[in-house]
Amino acid sequence: MAYRIAGETGEWEVVIGLEVHAQVVSNAKLFSGAATAFGAAPNSQVSFVDAGFPGMLPVINEVCVEQAVRTGLGLKAQINLRSVFDRKNYFYADLPSGYQISQFQQPIVGYGTIVLDLADGSTREVGITRLHLEMDAGKSLHDQNPTKTYIDLNRSGVALMEIVSEPDMRTPEEAAAYLRKLRTILRYLGTCDGNMEEGSMRCDINVSVRKPGEKYGTRTETKNVNSIRYVQQAIEYEAHRQVTLIEDGGTVVQETRLWDPNKGETRSMRSKEEAHDYRYFPDPDLLPLELDADWVEQIKATLPELPDDKKARFMADYKLPVYDAGVLVAERSRADFYEEVARGRDPKQAANFVIGDLLGALNKTGADIDSSPISAAALGGLIDLIADNTISGRIAKEVFADMLETGKPAAQIVEEKGLRQVTDTGAIDQAIAAVMAANADKVAEFRGGKDKLFGFFVGQVMKATQGKANPALVNEILTAKLKG
Repeated sequence: MAYRIAGETGEWEVVIGLEVHAQVVSNAKLFSGAATAFGAAPNSQVSFVDAGFPGMLPVINEVCVEQAVRTGLGLKAQINLRSVFDRKNYFYADLPSGYQISQFQQPIVGYGTIVLDLADGSTREVGITRLHLEMDAGKSLHDQNPTKTYIDLNRSGVALMEIVSEPDMRTPEEAAAYLRKLRTILRYLGTCDGNMEEGSMRCDINVSVRKPGEKYGTRTETKNVNSIRYVQQAIEYEAHRQVTLIEDGGTVVQETRLWDPNKGETRSMRSKEEAHDYRYFPDPDLLPLELDADWVEQIKATLPELPDDKKARFMADYKLPVYDAGVLVAERSRADFYEEVARGRDPKQAANFVIGDLLGALNKTGADIDSSPISAAALGGLIDLIADNTISGRIAKEVFADMLETGKPAAQIVEEKGLRQVTDTGAIDQAIAAVMAANADKVAEFRGGKDKLFGFFVGQVMKATQGKANPALVNEILTAKLKG
């Protein structure tokens, strides 16, 4: 169902485009050899180039170029064998050179696409306009001193990929799905860690509103939003603000805005600059970047299986439903973990344990699959005990909880706690006879047509055997006894 805002004059449609700044995974910056490690002491990772010293010349980092090409290939985008670095001129305290080296009219990556996985199981394609490389600015710290602003240039010169979408999204949920999918692809490729909390992936949100079917309205840009939840909230707020403004007789101004998560609102930052305001021109210190087509093909040959392809394979090979496959491929390490668990075992049962039991437990502690206290081999060992009838599925839940707490293998826990399943038909027969003798009245009711009592008898037998009786054998023998 289409997302609409109900206004005084009818329904309004929201038009959304996103510009994502993704920090390139590299040991050195885009144009200098300074380090890029997160969390270093302020101004401890700054070269003369990063600090804008006169006469310092930039030297392109080949690794950053390769990472941009890998990302473009992962987005099924056009790779431009010739691109140009430009100077984007503006003056701010954390940009010591007075310009940012970026790409404007000739970016390294052209048009591509992303397929969104939506909550209702449907998919939607969103276009990628371009991906260009640029250097990051430093960071202004306004909360360290009541009268001063501090400048940290550690981030200055760090390589960014700016990934610009087409204005193809129409709901906050689609924007969230876009960011999740983009982050997943970047992590699979190893080109950006996607950590929004550390600022290595930041989002600018372009929002406009229009009556359905009409031309695009005037857009605003909300800068540097650093969580998917905030992106959704900012879109909701900004869209409603624009509708109210227009219907009250006002005009939406093309401007840059900031998101205030404490107040849950956007606020005006400055009028939106146009390209001519930045006085773009080709950087005279950098030659045009010319790539060899064979080199691009070599990079393409090293790409991993990407999320959409892996999801399709999981559904085809393991017969998993779309939801299970989507959850499992959301992180590459999660997909690898699942495949190790499922190897040679019931794939659906493996998926249930990974998604329902393991991920559920890890989410409660904020841990991820890489720090799981239960290895894939250990979880597979638990499933093997169910498959060979050593334990029942119910007992397996108890064993799993012990594995989480102790780190012991399933087989050891089963032996130490005496949890081995009872498959001796004689013992099960005795337990059933005792239950029937103790509940003769209910046996008579069952035989008189009260079939729903069967579940009661199963429960009593399982209780009598401390849950260790094989459920299939209990059902088989109990059916024969009750009907006899």
